[in-house]
Amino acid sequence: MAWPVRTELWRHRLAAAQADFALVARTIARHEPVIMVCRAQDEAAVRAQCGPDVTPFVAPIDDSWMRDSGPTFVRGTKGGLAVVNWAFNAWGHKYHPYAADAALKRHLAEHLGLPLVTCPLTAEGGAILSDGEGTVITTESCLLHANRNLGLTRAQVEAELCAALGAQTVVWLPGDAGEVETDGHVDCLAAIVRPGVVMMEDPATAQGPRARTLAANRAALLAQRDTKGRTFTIVDLPAAPVIDPADARHQPSYVNFYIANGAVIMPGHGVPQDAAARAAVVAAFPDREVVQLPLPALPYGGGSIHCITQHQPAPHFTA
Repeated sequence: MAWPVRTELWRHRLAAAQADFALVARTIARHEPVIMVCRAQDEAAVRAQCGPDVTPFVAPIDDSWMRDSGPTFVRGTKGGLAVVNWAFNAWGHKYHPYAADAALKRHLAEHLGLPLVTCPLTAEGGAILSDGEGTVITTESCLLHANRNLGLTRAQVEAELCAALGAQTVVWLPGDAGEVETDGHVDCLAAIVRPGVVMMEDPATAQGPRARTLAANRAALLAQRDTKGRTFTIVDLPAAPVIDPADARHQPSYVNFYIANGAVIMPGHGVPQDAAARAAVVAAFPDREVVQLPLPALPYGGGSIHCITQHQPAPHFTA
């Protein structure tokens, strides 16, 4: 994770955002180790708010969306880890500066002693989902946007994704061209429960443009197959409510959860739909504790729990 620092993004909600991040970090730390990247001047605040089970790592940062600026980990054929070094341009040059975030993957790879896998794509971790068996799900509205990979065809982007991630199949969803922060990251539209099974919000429970967006992405997923030749099964969630229609940046989502060791940490919005959303996640992950956190400030940044976290797999070395 990375500590929130961009006042341009959070404005008067910066302290509330930091409290939300700290709550997520403390909750995940009950299940697995958590590293919080932070500037030197914020280390004391991180220790005070996140507690002794969260480890600060001091490095220059511009923003706090670790899923996007942080390392995407891959595991090699013999079980060792590497870091995919996507180019990062702050979601299509939407925020400045971003040089520190663009260099963060390299800093963390050096700290962890891991090699970098060079990839020419401009991309973010929130733009991809992987089932671990060779299937990657992404969106056209993001990775094919002119503000990221201008001049590359869909086939070229697909080839680079497969080369960097060791994938064989890329499933393309239309995404959400009207979403103002990420241009329609897939992790606010879907979550992989297990290979062949994807959780999505039910368009019948949404309204207006959001309902049409959810329906289009659902139809696209159902029309494709994964690497193993399977059609996809969709597990429904209720659509997250529109809490602040006056703020286009506000991005509530129930599928933007984090899967931890033995737990799923998911967002709540303080509305009646929360209970049904949690029940659906409990049913989908019967072997994990499901913790739903009220996070009033976080959606105002344009994302939720999955967006602010990045998982690091354990190495699994083989002979």
